[in-house]
Amino acid sequence: MTEVSSLTGRLLVATPALADPNFDRAVVLLLDHDEKGSLGVVLNRPTPVGVGDILEGWAELAGEPGVVFQGGPVSLDSALGVAVIPGDSTERAPLGWRRVHGAIGVVDLEAPPELLAAALGSLRIFAGYSGWGPGQLEDELADGAWYVVESEPGDVSSPVPEKLWRAVLRRQRSELAMIATYPDDPSLN
Repeated sequence: MTEVSSLTGRLLVATPALADPNFDRAVVLLLDHDEKGSLGVVLNRPTPVGVGDILEGWAELAGEPGVVFQGGPVSLDSALGVAVIPGDSTERAPLGWRRVHGAIGVVDLEAPPELLAAALGSLRIFAGYSGWGPGQLEDELADGAWYVVESEPGDVSSPVPEKLWRAVLRRQRSELAMIATYPDDPSLN
């Protein structure tokens, strides 16, 4: 088996050619990526369900729009928290938070919210996640289904998540910036 270079903390941005409706124009933050597989959350799929409707204690800490996001098609009945903790990345991580990349980390939703309240810069709650078995994501990358780009802490808390796909592509300093202008329905051109 070939060695897997970790993409943890990076973004997968769906190419216009990706045919899976679960990932149409999706921006996925990879939380784990190694030889055992990959796990991430879709950052730009808000649902109409308020955070307070499912996790009352975390509602006050969740950033706008204050709703649960659909993290992907796997385990939709489970919740996952992703938060940004501002500050120096060499500082000790607060209890209840595991660093993924830089200031971005996963929140233990079983912990008391008060434990993290003072440290949190932003918090998003996701129902479900996106998962790939060993080698599956690498195959999709080889097939051209995803662009891999660097994440920024603001991606987790984008105030307009529906526009994140275009915004992430537009900030790239390569031909990817032009993909941001790709029409929603090319047949209408």
